[in-house]
Amino acid sequence: MFDKILIANRGEIALRVIRAAREMGIQTVAVHSTADADAMHVRMADESVCIGPPPGTDSYLSIPAIIAACEVTGAQAIHPGYGFLSENANFVQIVEDHGITFIGPSAAHIRMMGDKITAKETAENLGIPVVPGSKGGVPDLETARATAAEMGYPVIIKATAGGGGRGMKVAGNESKLETAFRTARSEAKSAFGNDEVYMEKYLQKPRHIEVQVFGDGKGGGVHLAERDCSLQRRHQKVFEEAPGPSISPEERARIGGICAKAIGDMGYSGAGTVEFLYEDGEFYFIEMNTRLQVEHPVTEGIFGVDLVREQIRVASGMPLSFGQDDLTINGHAIEIRINAERLPNFAPCPGKVTQFHAPGGLGVRMDSALYGGYSIPPYYDSLIGKLIVHGRDRPEALSRLHRALGELVVDGIETTIPLFHALLQEEDILTGNYDIHWLEHWLAENIG
Repeated sequence: MFDKILIANRGEIALRVIRAAREMGIQTVAVHSTADADAMHVRMADESVCIGPPPGTDSYLSIPAIIAACEVTGAQAIHPGYGFLSENANFVQIVEDHGITFIGPSAAHIRMMGDKITAKETAENLGIPVVPGSKGGVPDLETARATAAEMGYPVIIKATAGGGGRGMKVAGNESKLETAFRTARSEAKSAFGNDEVYMEKYLQKPRHIEVQVFGDGKGGGVHLAERDCSLQRRHQKVFEEAPGPSISPEERARIGGICAKAIGDMGYSGAGTVEFLYEDGEFYFIEMNTRLQVEHPVTEGIFGVDLVREQIRVASGMPLSFGQDDLTINGHAIEIRINAERLPNFAPCPGKVTQFHAPGGLGVRMDSALYGGYSIPPYYDSLIGKLIVHGRDRPEALSRLHRALGELVVDGIETTIPLFHALLQEEDILTGNYDIHWLEHWLAENIG
């Protein structure tokens, strides 16, 4: 087991890793920009190293600075959290070349799943159901027309190197294909430096279902059921729950078994998430995230396991502390992402938090790096906290979420807390009757 690890991240996820490490008796090193000198993760870690000025490119994305921080502190491993360098295969390779352990999958697996076309081909070869689509990239408009005609409209055009909704355009018919194709390529080039795109059949009213998997790196793997992440704004998740309210036990066992076998066959190591669109009883692979997810606490809630602890154990060469037969779902969990944003346009709202009070009580968890007097810097993601609740069933979890939201206080800045108060009044939310388009439509009618 490691004596000391470095967390190459900030905010609530850095705190999350520090807490798990502390329970394991492992010392931690926090890295930070000059803007984060007073951040909670810096205060909580055993040691801290300033790695650069505020822009992420000059600090949290600076590979030389992070490697140097490891060397000067004697950290034996790096936990990347999510975002920043967590899915950067080049970073992983450099870390390993310096004799440091990366707490996560191999560079090869990150590279494999980071390219959307390769990921889809790999998934199909492993027996994971995929969305009908092009075989590889679509190089020109003529090929796009032929592919769309074969699949049938509507179609969606996606950047090969894409993510976060960038480089994605829908064409409902042939007359709209040219504009969608050219726009997707232009956005892909601007966002990722790569204008290659591919095409898939566009599902009308799917849900976004993701299966949490964990591999031991030695051919073994398990699944920890699914999360429903269908409530999204601009392809960014807002509200996540586990288990999925639309998934039957039989469907859960089937798709979970497929995913667990696939990562075992891959020799995958650590936490991963296989993401699907789900419609009319069928699952369609869209991507695999080779890292810890923002919404991992809902899985921890229903299984009573610490996924970060398992990441550290597996990276150190230890076996998983549980097998598939040990994993039994207990109740229901929901997470909401709270951002420092001003409604109705969701504009970032950094500033000084004059007062912060986290809710508590049975089944309530608040993952946040806020404190009274903390000034949220304007340079990073606007996520400031995750409120997670657990109940014996979905109605109890929703009731608990409503109560906990009433206790939560974040003064001095504007946040998205009012959004969730409003959503919890909606019948579709209470019954679980929503798809990936529901929130955008609701926002247009109620907030926009």
